[in-house]
Amino acid sequence: MHMADALLSPAVAATMYAATAVTVGTSVKTLRNDENLAKLPTMAVTSALVFAGQMINYTIPGTGSSGHLCGGMMLSALLGPQAGFLSMVVILTIQSLFFADGGLLALGANCWNMAFYGCFVGYYLLWKPIMGSKLFAKLGTKATGRAKIILACVLGCVVTLQLGAFSVVLETTVSGISELPFQAFVGIMQPIHLAIGLVEGLITSAVLVFVYEARPELVMDAPIGEAGLPSKCSLKTTLIILAVVVAIVGGGLSLAASSNPDGLEWSMFGNTEAGYSENMGLDEEHYGLSSGAAEIAGSIQEKTAFLPDYAFVNSESAAGTTVSGLVGSVLVGGAAALICVLGGFFRRRKATV
Repeated sequence: MHMADALLSPAVAATMYAATAVTVGTSVKTLRNDENLAKLPTMAVTSALVFAGQMINYTIPGTGSSGHLCGGMMLSALLGPQAGFLSMVVILTIQSLFFADGGLLALGANCWNMAFYGCFVGYYLLWKPIMGSKLFAKLGTKATGRAKIILACVLGCVVTLQLGAFSVVLETTVSGISELPFQAFVGIMQPIHLAIGLVEGLITSAVLVFVYEARPELVMDAPIGEAGLPSKCSLKTTLIILAVVVAIVGGGLSLAASSNPDGLEWSMFGNTEAGYSENMGLDEEHYGLSSGAAEIAGSIQEKTAFLPDYAFVNSESAAGTTVSGLVGSVLVGGAAALICVLGGFFRRRKATV
């Protein structure tokens, strides 16, 4: 669902940057305490996991489209909505700057569409209420926790991807993209992202159920009972396992990603080469809006993106994908950890003033 710059007018792009910036500023304040600093290793590893997971597009059967993990629900369930949102902003910023995945002008909108809904709406509207409910109470603490996690993940991913997809439609409409009329565009975007959301919900629940089994206290609001639940793994072992998964997914499984267009691209351009519908039938080379702001953003991105489209420049070598997955995961993990460190620095500085 990474939007390109051509899909937004400068005014809409600026508005979405402002909305994202306000949310970032509010979220940073919550990191200024020792409890969140203790989450530094978890924040680094899980952020890298989401980056690696986003590299794997999975085919949506019978459509000619594919989807990929967004990750907002996963991160908010492990880190809390504020830290999860900041981690998603880090991921999307690094993708845009260094891999040319999503427009730089559209970064504010992409953060809102892909991070805000999953982290805040998904957490407060679905995750926290479901975790705190009496659903499945007769199953026993651990089984209850597993059932609640699966339900919250599937519902949360479906609902938040629907909101994100609808926001894309609204943003293009307000931007005046006449080639994407509201009713036709929303009629294509929502169903395909319903399917994508269902798959993401299952992937997210699988990861969170593993963490819940290995280290229950890492999962926000999950039931652990009055006496607590025994951990199968230490925190260090759990994070090492997740780090190994990051390396395998980003460095290896990413090579097997579906070549079908993702939900947004498929909605706009279709996939007639594979025998599927043309959908909106836009010309991939010439569509949307051109503006001075978009040209400047594109020029900056050309200079910063050292692995554009997760590949070596002017090369079709598969090694480019592997290197992109590994390098990107390290960059994301390091940047996410840095946010925790800076948050603690400013907290301590304020306390001494």
